[in-house]
Amino acid sequence: METIAFRMTLKPGKQDEYRQRHDAIWPELADALREAGIHDYWIFLDESTHHLFAVLKRPADHGMDALPGLPVMRRWWDYMADLMDTETDHAPIVVPLTPMFHLA
Repeated sequence: METIAFRMTLKPGKQDEYRQRHDAIWPELADALREAGIHDYWIFLDESTHHLFAVLKRPADHGMDALPGLPVMRRWWDYMADLMDTETDHAPIVVPLTPMFHLA
């Protein structure tokens, strides 16, 4: 099992809407994430920088690389684009984070 983390950026003043949309995540999207092997997925907000810190676990044979090709993922990105810094295709700009310490 692998744990990965990444950073995204939320636009100022959008945290309430971001939370509301994630609280009502589409079941079809949640199923796609689980089918890709994603579990124990957390997203945290640093309110001072508007950075979102995401951490998740996935197996070695995960299917995350296929997610951008799924219609439900594309719709979600379009839905969330007004709240976040995104690429031109509305995918969130994702900055991988390097593990520095782990206490098991």
